[in-house]
Amino acid sequence: METFGRLDMAYNNAGIQIPPSDAADEPAERFDRVNAVNLRGVWACMKHELRHMRAQGGGAIVDCSSLCGLVGLPGRASYHASKHGVIGLTTSAALEYAPRGIRVNAICSGTIDTPMVRDMIAKGELDRAEAEAGQPVNRLGTAEEIAQAVLWLCSPGAGFVIGVALPVDGGYVAR
Repeated sequence: METFGRLDMAYNNAGIQIPPSDAADEPAERFDRVNAVNLRGVWACMKHELRHMRAQGGGAIVDCSSLCGLVGLPGRASYHASKHGVIGLTTSAALEYAPRGIRVNAICSGTIDTPMVRDMIAKGELDRAEAEAGQPVNRLGTAEEIAQAVLWLCSPGAGFVIGVALPVDGGYVAR
């Protein structure tokens, strides 16, 4: 705002992963930590972005959820809960702010080749070959592919797209 005087688009990309755990044995501290970053982090960013966009009469926000916001997997209840929460936050804000010219959507990314995913593979929390085989394109996604989807959602070309949780997941949820 100080530099350009406006905020026309924003991407709220907050996310940490925690080790897999049986839901009954998940420590409350880990549940709280993953939700503090993945859900509250997105909420905190959106809250301040909406204030600026509301005052200027428009804008576009894209929240980072995950394919985990659309499905469930054993051992990942806390993480999935946080990403489902992002979708709920996104759709509610989208409906509230669409009449004010502000579009809010979410990206539901598949397994993307990021430092977090590489760390999970190194720790044995994720099997790379299994993750690749789980996506019909048989590979991990790239950060550039996510960026392109975010840019499209922020562009005028997506002007009629409101409240969508867009899978960018190599076909994972289409199976």
